[in-house]
Amino acid sequence: MTFPADENGDVLRRMQEDGDDLSKARDIDFNYIFPKEEEAVQFSDATRRLGYERVSHKFWAEKKVWDVLVVVFMLPTHSEITRVEQRLDAVAREFFGRADGWGCLAQK
Repeated sequence: MTFPADENGDVLRRMQEDGDDLSKARDIDFNYIFPKEEEAVQFSDATRRLGYERVSHKFWAEKKVWDVLVVVFMLPTHSEITRVEQRLDAVAREFFGRADGWGCLAQK
């Protein structure tokens, strides 16, 4: 399988090279950070209204920011990961947040 030459493509390529079976759906964690709890809560509420049910937030003491985790069960395809990221990024910007990456457990 080939991937576009971008950050998501690089991650998926490494996953495939490490033996991950990318044809298996799994939970994918999308992380967003916010300077204030109120903004993290607003983002969480907005993502739930969009249909993302598994959303949680906590204070990240080391970085002094609020971390919101959005978990989506899906196939790890470039197009779907990028689509979810773009959708969540647009909402995060409304509340002064920014993406802090995505990740998942390998499926072999």
